[in-house]
Amino acid sequence: MKAAEIRSTFLKFFESKGHQIVASSPVVPGDDPTLLFTNAGMNQFKDVFLGFDKRAYSRATTSQKCIRAGGKHNDLDNVGYTARHHTFFEMLGNFSFGDYFKEDAIAYAWELLTEHFHLPAEKLWVTVYAEDDEAYEIWNKKVGIPAERIVRIGDNKGGRYLSDNFWMMGDTGPCGPCTEIFFDHGPEVAGGPPGSPDENGDRYIEIWNNVFMQFNRTEDGVMHKLPKPSVDTGMGLERLAAVLQHVHSNYSIDTFSALLEAAKKAVDEAGALDCDKDSASLKVIADHIRACSFTIVDGIIPGNEGRGYVLRRIARRAIRHGYKLGARTTFFHKIVGELVNQMGDAYPELRQAQARVTEVLRQEEERFFQTIANGMEILEGALTPGLKQLDGELAFKLHDTFGFPVDLTADVCRERDVTVDQAGFDAAMARQRTQARAAGKFKMAQGLAYAGVPTAFHGYEHLVCETSKVTAVYIDGVSVASAKAGDDAVVVLDHTPFYAESGGQAGDAGELRNPSSRFAVEDTLKIQADVFGHHGRVLEGAVAVGDVFTAKVDAELRIKSVRNHSATHLMHKALREVLGSHVQQKGSLVNAERTRFDFAHNAPVTAEEIAKIEAIVNAEVLANAAASAEVMALDDAQKSGAMMLFGEKYGETVRVLTIGSSKELCGGTHVKASGDIGLFKIVSEGGVAAGVRRIEAVTGDNALAYCQSLENQVGRAAQALKTAPAELETRLHAVLDQVKSLEKDLAAAKSRLASAQSNELLSQAVDVQGVKVLTATLSGADAKTLRETIDKLRDKMQSAVIVLGAVDGDKVNLAAGVTADHMARGFKAGELVNFVAQQCGGKGGGKADLAMAGGTVPAALPAALASVVGWVSAKL
Repeated sequence: MKAAEIRSTFLKFFESKGHQIVASSPVVPGDDPTLLFTNAGMNQFKDVFLGFDKRAYSRATTSQKCIRAGGKHNDLDNVGYTARHHTFFEMLGNFSFGDYFKEDAIAYAWELLTEHFHLPAEKLWVTVYAEDDEAYEIWNKKVGIPAERIVRIGDNKGGRYLSDNFWMMGDTGPCGPCTEIFFDHGPEVAGGPPGSPDENGDRYIEIWNNVFMQFNRTEDGVMHKLPKPSVDTGMGLERLAAVLQHVHSNYSIDTFSALLEAAKKAVDEAGALDCDKDSASLKVIADHIRACSFTIVDGIIPGNEGRGYVLRRIARRAIRHGYKLGARTTFFHKIVGELVNQMGDAYPELRQAQARVTEVLRQEEERFFQTIANGMEILEGALTPGLKQLDGELAFKLHDTFGFPVDLTADVCRERDVTVDQAGFDAAMARQRTQARAAGKFKMAQGLAYAGVPTAFHGYEHLVCETSKVTAVYIDGVSVASAKAGDDAVVVLDHTPFYAESGGQAGDAGELRNPSSRFAVEDTLKIQADVFGHHGRVLEGAVAVGDVFTAKVDAELRIKSVRNHSATHLMHKALREVLGSHVQQKGSLVNAERTRFDFAHNAPVTAEEIAKIEAIVNAEVLANAAASAEVMALDDAQKSGAMMLFGEKYGETVRVLTIGSSKELCGGTHVKASGDIGLFKIVSEGGVAAGVRRIEAVTGDNALAYCQSLENQVGRAAQALKTAPAELETRLHAVLDQVKSLEKDLAAAKSRLASAQSNELLSQAVDVQGVKVLTATLSGADAKTLRETIDKLRDKMQSAVIVLGAVDGDKVNLAAGVTADHMARGFKAGELVNFVAQQCGGKGGGKADLAMAGGTVPAALPAALASVVGWVSAKL
């Protein structure tokens, strides 16, 4: 029975028992910041089990995509070397939310395994928690399993309820005993039954785990019975497939067999030359293509932190194993197609994202292959016989210079029984971060000590506060009582209308004024979360602690920033609509000039896509929908569908900004209606990092000025080409065609010149101990002409050493040629041209028969050419 059929049979069986088939949640849990990746089938039902969420069904069944490659559940190091460890796997599950309990759960499992998957009953063993007499009795009395095949597992992990057969979500919360089902492969396979000293062998394999959540553990360690006990079942698809397909390794099932074959083909084509089909490295590659692909499907791209770093680790680990097999060009991304063949029907999102997944992996491969050879050479050189620990400084160099995650270095070392000096690596990393901070330019708000009252912000509703009291003044980072005219200072107020830079929006500028003093606010930054520092200069009088000012924001700058910020929200939504839901914000900067938005995407945004994004945003602007901001609990914001940045730290309450069809968490200032934006125009698009694109856009009068500037440029270009603006494109193509024709004519003329000059130069050759040597300067020749002339001279002379030079302004072009007979005697054009170039302030090189070079000292050319005779003589 193939894996796809097993998956389908499982889901349909539980559907026949009244279970709702629920689609797999993403491997990236968007609503649970406690998880790096989805690692179990119950993750998406966590709130249901806790009682925070209620579904329309009380029974559910799923085939859940899971990843265990980081944090508590990390199988990465074992992948490829054991029969059943994976970074990505599928967990088949059935769940009861206060509906059926132990008896039905056990009966369902037994019926499915014995009557639908046709496993021999005598081959199945079970375990129960030592104190769970109820489960024991169900297995023994109702199912009929003999006592010798039921194993009680007690507290075998060092404490009360710490058992292989007692499941806990955490130190507190729902928990309960579990019962596991094992398949016995027979005495020909090594290993003992569960609970025995030899239980880690391969004879008895766990294929099913029923968790009975019947308690709630409180902080005092007391187990309280739940009013509605529930069931959480998990069964690894790959493990069951191995049993049903009569193989002892998950890597021998149909899905992996196809992936291993595709991996072998890709690696061989990349230079491995018929690698061993049973190698552990191929298993690593076949496993890792699944984890990488499904992670990318859910919007993650390789990076240097968080999930992006884990993805990069997995991808580069696979690439390194291909390199170990002999691959010297990209191969990993070529396996995505076979993965889609195997799993695209069960997970349509994989098929839909195939092109994007392939491209992201291709880019990551190309990036790593640029440095892997040098890095591996250094690492191999360091792994000398007898070495026990690799120096942490070297591990850091491999990470910092060659892109080797320390885990990858450790992986290579582990194969040689060498450890990595992790403490030394961490120290080197910390030192680099310290140096980077010291080199950076920090704004004045950094490090200011403040112990006064927090700043009350009124800038959402008002641009002026009439009675703002000064609570602190700083000059050069030091708290002072007052600042006088001409001083640059930071002023803290008890009340302010000035928005402090945060969330990508620049801080406000404006003025503080009272009858005797005036302070120009150039920027506003947060000293603490709720303390605003007004940066600027005292223009008149003095600013002292306790003074009262009228605080007034520059309204023109604020409204420009506001337009850009609100447009950014609409653009973010439009980007996801046009490019796909994988688009995630990676950074932003909003000020009065423009909005700059960085986002995850692995390809340039085309002109057509930009036009669509602009159309969507401007349609929202024309709709003139009212904008609203509402403060609500974080849970309520999540339920409302508000866009939020995963990984961002939010408080218990958040501010949700709705404008048009966009709803996001945002603490910034915004327009009252989308029509206030006026006009939205994208002015640039480009890449800023691997898998990260940047769009810059303008709004309102800035957008109008930008369009007018473009119109003026078009007008000037049309005038220069003596045509109307409407005919500019046609006229431009005509001019380009004319230029191409003239360039073709010029190239032909230069070729004729080279031919003519070559005939004239033949008579200038001199004989050096039987070697014809020709050196000459060609007036007005470029590098191409020199090369063509060398070719013609070699053909005509048959046996010669030739060097030609030309002067182009303050640059020297050189070419050298050697015929085959003299190459056999050790004359190399690359060495010769470099010898001449060094005398002209340059360098060069190339092949033994023809080489090019350049220089920067034209006056030295005659003497350099004259030295060729001596160079040839020295070689004889």
